[in-house]
Amino acid sequence: MMRDQELSKQLSGFADGVPSLTVEHLSKGYRRRRGKGVVLAVDDVSFVIPSGVAVGLVGASGSGKSTIAKLITGTERPDAGDIRFGPFSMAHLPRRSLRELHRRVQMVFQDPYGALNPVHTVGYAVSRPCVNYLNMSTAEAGNRTEELLERVGLAPSKQFVEKLPHQLSGGQRQRVVIARALACEPLLLVADEPVSMLDVSLRAGILKLLADLQRDRGLSLLYITHDLLSARVLTDHILVLNKGRIVEEGVTKEVLQHPKDPYTKELLDALATPEAIIHPGTA
Repeated sequence: MMRDQELSKQLSGFADGVPSLTVEHLSKGYRRRRGKGVVLAVDDVSFVIPSGVAVGLVGASGSGKSTIAKLITGTERPDAGDIRFGPFSMAHLPRRSLRELHRRVQMVFQDPYGALNPVHTVGYAVSRPCVNYLNMSTAEAGNRTEELLERVGLAPSKQFVEKLPHQLSGGQRQRVVIARALACEPLLLVADEPVSMLDVSLRAGILKLLADLQRDRGLSLLYITHDLLSARVLTDHILVLNKGRIVEEGVTKEVLQHPKDPYTKELLDALATPEAIIHPGTA
């Protein structure tokens, strides 16, 4: 059995250009609530997220985006296909090694109100991964928590560590969720509609934070959204998902300026300000 320490060392040693995440022929179906048959939420999906690259997964509600996020983060298992992190297959790793792998793939949830336990303080929420995954002492985890809160823009951090989630704004809660994800020292962040439940005035700040973290830390990022404008700003490469299948992919700017698939064109036509795809500063 591979030891956790050995896996951690190998994961940390990935060189630039080595695939951070490889999804191969992934499928997932759910039984219908009424009647017979299975609905395919994800249908033979394959893609690669190279190390340090931000990839957008774009589609309308019900296209299968969140199901892919659940499969990648291990909260659900695929019916077919494989997910590999570097050379490691999630389907074939033993439980102890899988736990180490999961800490390297962290989720930023859509709902900052539901993602945090209402009875736990901000300090507790961010420090627990430091204790549980990194074996830090309480004092070390406390110092690390303050550093992370400062990094995500919650400063001075001492004003936030003892607060409960209901004492924060939606934007502040999402920053806490991001800090908690960073506490595990991930190599890949999966951000599932991270700004869709925030006021418009707060969205740009969260997107800028994710972009800065992705660049400064060399993180790989899977940004899941229905919003083509935010994908244009945040991602290098884009995957367009329709009814569980990838219908178009490529460099974000090129796909959005010169779409080939009719579904991508429909998404662009639905924008209130489609000119912002070409001139993002206008929106």
